[in-house]
Amino acid sequence: MLKISRNLFTPVLLVAFLLASCASEGEMGDEVTKQDDKDQTDDDPNDDQNNGDDQDDNDDDNDDNGDGDRIDISILVDKFYNDDALVISVGDEFITIESANQPDHKSMYYDESNDLYEDYDEPNNPDFKKNPNSIEMQDHVYKIPRYPTEATNKETTPMGPMGVAVNSVAFFNQQAAPGDDILEELNTFDQYEGHPAQGGDYHYHIEPIWLTEDELDKESFLGLLLDGFPVYGPEENGQTVTNDDLDDYHGHVSATAEFPDGIYHYHITEDLPWINGDGFYGEPGTITQ
Repeated sequence: MLKISRNLFTPVLLVAFLLASCASEGEMGDEVTKQDDKDQTDDDPNDDQNNGDDQDDNDDDNDDNGDGDRIDISILVDKFYNDDALVISVGDEFITIESANQPDHKSMYYDESNDLYEDYDEPNNPDFKKNPNSIEMQDHVYKIPRYPTEATNKETTPMGPMGVAVNSVAFFNQQAAPGDDILEELNTFDQYEGHPAQGGDYHYHIEPIWLTEDELDKESFLGLLLDGFPVYGPEENGQTVTNDDLDDYHGHVSATAEFPDGIYHYHITEDLPWINGDGFYGEPGTITQ
């Protein structure tokens, strides 16, 4: 059996203790270094800030793209010109048009005391017959979407006002009053192709030639339907628009003077259904009267 001298035992223990301490400190140093590296990788506040900024930028880009898909029709407000009969306000989501519905052209449907009264003079229509109604002041309030969108489920247009022309006059659809024939009603239109309903509500079913031939022209913006999509005249790019050029709702997408990047819009045509076809293309607003 090996024996260690008492004189040598203490120095041996001291050396062993020192060696063990050095080894332990080395291992602790390695752990500290690894933890420091991990902290720098995971907890760098600058990295977090940069990542956050990148996310914000992406969110902004997405927001911009979303807004870019919405077409703002408020630029058309200035096209409405009959200030004596119109009050228009633009809100965040809707355009409100208050209309007295008073045509700015002459008609034999005005009272004879009115400056705009004029006898009917249309030699090309020997079948003309004046209906028993007269033009009366109205109180129409149209609430129209400022950013029109296509409707998932298309709605039929109402009897009565379905939109408003730039001179305050209501657009009606291609349906006659109950019991009447719309083709017979054509013979009751005045020299500017409008007539009043029983309540004195003057309106256009067909091309308002006062606008397309006198005040404006046949390619002009003429008004809005309740869904916010614009109505244009019977020509586009110098060509006459026919029903075959349009969809079931009597419109299509193309560039216009006001929307050079394109917009869905209706056209008035010479043949039935004239202004609108199977209903509103977009989500309609409301009309109170």
